[in-house]
Amino acid sequence: MDNAGQTAQNVVAMSDHRMHVGYGPLAQVEAYWEALRGNRLMPRRSDIDPRGIESALEFAFILERVAVGVGRLRIAGGHLRDLMGMEVRGMPITAFFGTQSRPRVAEALEEVFQMPGQTTLHLSAPATYGRPALTGQMLLLPLKSDLGDVSRVLGCLVVQGEIGQTPRRFDLAQETRHNVLGSATKALTYASHRPEQSLPEEFAFAEDKGRFTRSERAQLPPYLRVVKSEEE
Repeated sequence: MDNAGQTAQNVVAMSDHRMHVGYGPLAQVEAYWEALRGNRLMPRRSDIDPRGIESALEFAFILERVAVGVGRLRIAGGHLRDLMGMEVRGMPITAFFGTQSRPRVAEALEEVFQMPGQTTLHLSAPATYGRPALTGQMLLLPLKSDLGDVSRVLGCLVVQGEIGQTPRRFDLAQETRHNVLGSATKALTYASHRPEQSLPEEFAFAEDKGRFTRSERAQLPPYLRVVKSEEE
């Protein structure tokens, strides 16, 4: 994270929040954000100094809004790279989610920019072949750019469990939204769209051998039928 233009007042001592058990890094990042904003709605991107969240840097990231509901990772800690098994800078944050959850994540992200508000996403990933079950939380906190618009996010992602084969993607199980203007917290819960049991990847595209009956085969278009040559 950039240090240009930083002053000593941007480095807030967070020793009381340096916890590596459970979701301690999220509490540290949120406390740092609250300390920076003071009596403002939110801090600026230029206020962020990595020394203020040193023990949570592995889990922290910064997003930039590039379109409606789209935030790309500009800076990301090692925990995010470990989950994807690759460099993640430049990726949309929705890359960490399954297809069914991405529209809801995009909506939640846009709420952070537009409301503006703080949002916590509760994540889950069921066990599949080579991939143990995971749970996690993602914190999204709004930031103003140097131009004064709300187009940046200070975030934190903590996942519990063994990562296994990468990349890992998550379902959005629940989200909690809180308006920085002080309105009541709103909690939303979602049902999982994934099947209870998942096939190993090598069988993911296998056809059911009993899928077509003989009568159904007879109704197939001519160009799908087997034609034998009499010259054989």
